[in-house]
Amino acid sequence: MANKEGKNVQKQDIEDAGGGFSDAEKAAMKERAKELKREKTSKSKTDGEQAVLEKINEMETDDKKIASNLHKLIKQNFPQLGFKTWYGFPAYTKNGKVITFFQASKRFDERYSTLGFSGDAKLDQGVFWPTSYALLEWNYEVEDEIKRLIKKAVE
Repeated sequence: MANKEGKNVQKQDIEDAGGGFSDAEKAAMKERAKELKREKTSKSKTDGEQAVLEKINEMETDDKKIASNLHKLIKQNFPQLGFKTWYGFPAYTKNGKVITFFQASKRFDERYSTLGFSGDAKLDQGVFWPTSYALLEWNYEVEDEIKRLIKKAVE
């Protein structure tokens, strides 16, 4: 759609918003392209878990602690879930579809890490529900709540 000066309004909005994708977003897209290539050559659950563990080991201490505990919780309590990286994030899948993923705080310079759920997660609660949760630390209360959420998500 053009405005009265003849400029494309959508293009103008993008330019006004800072010119496109950030370096971190571009890096995430490149990682996703690599992941898709890797997935074509390997369908092994072990390969997916190895990729997730490598991503966790690259994280800074606080993020690594949360991600390691999340991985352990999922592995011990939800053996039906698979492992993969998704845009460079550790992710957990059901029937090949991402159900939940962990976004480290340092990835996009945020003050908190995020546990996100995809549209395939069955968290529906009426007409309004959260799809991501901020995580500052790992404790028993957080662990119990995440376990409850993932159990509902995979029903």
